[in-house]
Amino acid sequence: MGWRSVIISQHAKLSYSSNCMVVQNFEGLHQIPINDIHLLLICTTQAVITCELINHLNKVNAKIIFSDEHGNPSSEVFNNYPSNRDIDVIDNQVRWDNVRKEILWTKVVTRKILNQIAVLKYKHIHEFEELETELDKMEIGDSSNREAVVARKYFRLLFDAKFSRKKDIALNAALNYGYSILLSNFNREIVSSGHLTYFGIHHHSLENAFNLSSDLMEPFRPIVDYWISFKKFESLTPDIKFGLVQLLNLEIMYNDKRMIVKNAIAKYVSDCLDYLNNGRKKELKVEIINEVPNNALNDNV
Repeated sequence: MGWRSVIISQHAKLSYSSNCMVVQNFEGLHQIPINDIHLLLICTTQAVITCELINHLNKVNAKIIFSDEHGNPSSEVFNNYPSNRDIDVIDNQVRWDNVRKEILWTKVVTRKILNQIAVLKYKHIHEFEELETELDKMEIGDSSNREAVVARKYFRLLFDAKFSRKKDIALNAALNYGYSILLSNFNREIVSSGHLTYFGIHHHSLENAFNLSSDLMEPFRPIVDYWISFKKFESLTPDIKFGLVQLLNLEIMYNDKRMIVKNAIAKYVSDCLDYLNNGRKKELKVEIINEVPNNALNDNV
């Protein structure tokens, strides 16, 4: 598995040569081994990438994300036929037990709310008791939709009493950007395991090709919220984007073991799928550590 997050933020040509990605820009030529690349984020519409490079990045399951003219993630390269795709795996996924799906969704939502509470505690926002009260009302499958109730209270406590996720503001743009990076990594792990992202355990939108990823990523969203809550910005600047990508290398706790986010995602997705497929109970204990990194970055070309 690769470990480098490479961000292309200026005019460049990206090509393949001798098992390396070759980046040609006004500074010269840069070579990065294909096997080192975990994520390639192209933040400009002024970059050109060859089909040969895309093909080789696909072979190592590196995720490629393209941005629109505003620098926001707009699309990604999706590997339709990974080498481990098995019709039996897909058939089993379509037939996942409904009770298991409801139990897993309950665990996912509960852990998300616990992390939201942790964020408020770390920020010394004492009204977190409101969220704990809502968590006590949790039912199997979250039939009363505590997730949505908690989300409304949580964002207003964390950011502003007038805050709304529907507003066209820089804060929401940053949140969406961070969530897109997380979603892409969940897509990568699910597809690499031979499963389909279309069939979720809770989300069932025909317009969402990533229903399962949208389900499983929920406990990781507060990581983005927490980091952004420390930043002051008027627009979605390159520094904010780079910092959000670097969150993949932030250390968190998963099942009482310290690991970086992208490795925790891989283990967490594997555990979730194992439970859905085989019924093996998993702890799924995703916990945020009270540490906030700066905008350190693997590669900014």
